[in-house]
Amino acid sequence: MYLAGVMHIKHLLSLISVSCVSLLGAKEPLLVYSHRHYESDTALFDQFTKETGIPVEVVKAKANALIERLKAEGDKTKADIFITADAGRLGLAADMGLLEAVKSPVLEQRIPAQYRDPKGFWYGFTLRARVLVVSPERVQESSLDYEDLVKPEWKGRVLSRSSSNIYSQSLMASMIAAHGAEDARAWAEGLKNNFARPPQGNDRDQIRAVAAGLADVAVVNTYYVGLLHDSPEKRDTDAVSKVKIIFPNQDNRGSHVNVSGGGVVKGSPQKEDAIKLLEFLASEEAQKSFPNGSREFPVVPGTPLPELQASWGDFKSDDLPLSKLGELNAEAVKLMNEAGWQ
Repeated sequence: MYLAGVMHIKHLLSLISVSCVSLLGAKEPLLVYSHRHYESDTALFDQFTKETGIPVEVVKAKANALIERLKAEGDKTKADIFITADAGRLGLAADMGLLEAVKSPVLEQRIPAQYRDPKGFWYGFTLRARVLVVSPERVQESSLDYEDLVKPEWKGRVLSRSSSNIYSQSLMASMIAAHGAEDARAWAEGLKNNFARPPQGNDRDQIRAVAAGLADVAVVNTYYVGLLHDSPEKRDTDAVSKVKIIFPNQDNRGSHVNVSGGGVVKGSPQKEDAIKLLEFLASEEAQKSFPNGSREFPVVPGTPLPELQASWGDFKSDDLPLSKLGELNAEAVKLMNEAGWQ
């Protein structure tokens, strides 16, 4: 009877010991809500786990769906990080109180001030330029500005995404910042009047349409050219071979640029680990990886480029702080609607 009691106590102590080791040794996974869909991002998260022992779990969905989910979850959310494309969306999430301002000497040293929120609500980690893709057979100009596309000679020759697209909205916001609301509205109306067709499809579709002769110039993000270049489909690689990139506004303010980035979700259960992941995405290792995986540009200056992006040439980028894109988003949408840009 005594022996049985002793054995029972030893068994209980063993269970308690195992439980304590489990609780002390196991790391809860960081929960990332991400709009991005690249295998290279998954590889980076895996590498982060390998180096730190912090597991990462990713929930993928459209940016607006993730924002609505965070709103619905409120202070009960288990999410730690929100990642999406476009500073306008990141600014929207911050304005809605979904992100928490964080300070990190690493992020502030690595990421240029214009590519992060001044209060620390979000940090960019990849860069893309909104450029002009043209048919070299039908467009002789070697340089163009966004403002040129409203001139009479471009009537019926221009393609762009819809005004409901965040990339169009952020470009419009940059025009407001550069020229003021009245002139930006006039530009939007002039651009709409020069469309070769009503806005439809994504950036890939605009590039394919220029290659097929449906228009002569399209406003697109650089990385879509890279993704078509890497496509296994012959129609995509053929399309890229029939167009060239012009970086606009090289003799004045520079080309409009934007970021993919992330911020710590307000109330994150693992704030310190979340900051570590953001710092990892700004590391030399991650910054070298992004251009190969997603064909975006690294956000950290001096990071070497793959051969493809290097072949596009150096360009001057607009130095507008990207936090302005979020601040001006509502006005941009209003003016685009007034201009009839669908």
